[in-house]
Amino acid sequence: MNFPFYIARRYLFSKKSTHAINVISAISVVGVAVATMALVIVLSVFNGFHDLVASFFTSFDPQLEVMPVTGKTAPADDPILTRIKHLPQVDVATETVEDQALAVYQNKQAMVVVKGVEDNFPELTHITDILYGDGTYELHAANLQYGILGIRLAQQLGTGAKWDGYLRIYAPQREGQLDMSNPASAFVVDSLLSPGVVFSVKQSKYDSNYIIAPISFARGLFGQQGMLSALELRLKPGSDLDAVKANIQQIAGVKYKVLDRFEQQEDTFKIMSVEKLMAYIFLTFILVIACFNIVGSLSMLIIDKKNDVVTLRNLGASDKQIARVFLFEGRMIAVIGAVVGILLGLLLCFLQQRFGLVALGDTAGSFVVNAYPVSVHYMDVAAIFFTVVLVGWAAVWYPVRYLSKRLLR
Repeated sequence: MNFPFYIARRYLFSKKSTHAINVISAISVVGVAVATMALVIVLSVFNGFHDLVASFFTSFDPQLEVMPVTGKTAPADDPILTRIKHLPQVDVATETVEDQALAVYQNKQAMVVVKGVEDNFPELTHITDILYGDGTYELHAANLQYGILGIRLAQQLGTGAKWDGYLRIYAPQREGQLDMSNPASAFVVDSLLSPGVVFSVKQSKYDSNYIIAPISFARGLFGQQGMLSALELRLKPGSDLDAVKANIQQIAGVKYKVLDRFEQQEDTFKIMSVEKLMAYIFLTFILVIACFNIVGSLSMLIIDKKNDVVTLRNLGASDKQIARVFLFEGRMIAVIGAVVGILLGLLLCFLQQRFGLVALGDTAGSFVVNAYPVSVHYMDVAAIFFTVVLVGWAAVWYPVRYLSKRLLR
């Protein structure tokens, strides 16, 4: 058995001549455990929000989206896009045209994003799962064209799930010169009827701005006949998303970029990742402060064990071995605190998942979820363990070497 480790283990669990040393050692373990537990819980909450937001986007966003690198649109009959559509792994491919416009209903108006989609859009996404109202998903019938509004946009315009008459959509003319004597001629105007439903993605970006309409309506409104803003894809079950994405990007070359769901919402997830990193850094600083308790505990232990050190020297122990005894003592405190903190953190995360102990608000239904979402990622747990061990070991290395030289001479 490792001699310094054996002595350190005896020192850690044996009763000291001064009771305060046991108390300070216990406080050191508790301090490290609390900091570790906080890391586990906070990072798991960030993971919970990340997964929650991702689950909302999957109801509206495609698995893969192929977009032009330059410009807003590309020719729909581009051979590159045709080749991508016919890949064996592609189950559903739909063209979309998307741009900003002005929506006017009665005396209310709002800037909106009109997203024109093909008839197979429900097969591409889970749009039918997030519809509310008495109607059904329908974008056109004969010569009639329907539009489905985001739920907050419907509230803003005062349309409700079903409106009477027409919702007028205005978009700037893309060609010709402005006739100052007739400003209205600078806009293309078209109208949409209501199918009796609205959608709710539970994300403001969509619910407050988007209108889903037929692609023919969007092409006519924005003057984009024969063009598309994006080619959206759903893969066949069992397909390797990363491998297919890489293959499509190889086919697309530098002309198109291929985005998965997380890249389509890059800004949102990047902000969440930065927030999680900042929380990790700040809590690690708290952990460093907690590790100073270990230094205090070891200082008192070194003083308490002066006589033992003389005995160990007489038995042939070197100064290096004696220093390692106290290094192992501090490291064991850090490891025990890490293990206890992780177990407590995992227990509290489980209780939060199961019972929702900490609510988001006092009023039920005020938020998308009633309690803080929690998702434990075991790579995070492993990273936390190694962080605690590394910080704990680094925190005791210099103080022990310094105190050993000063107090054990």
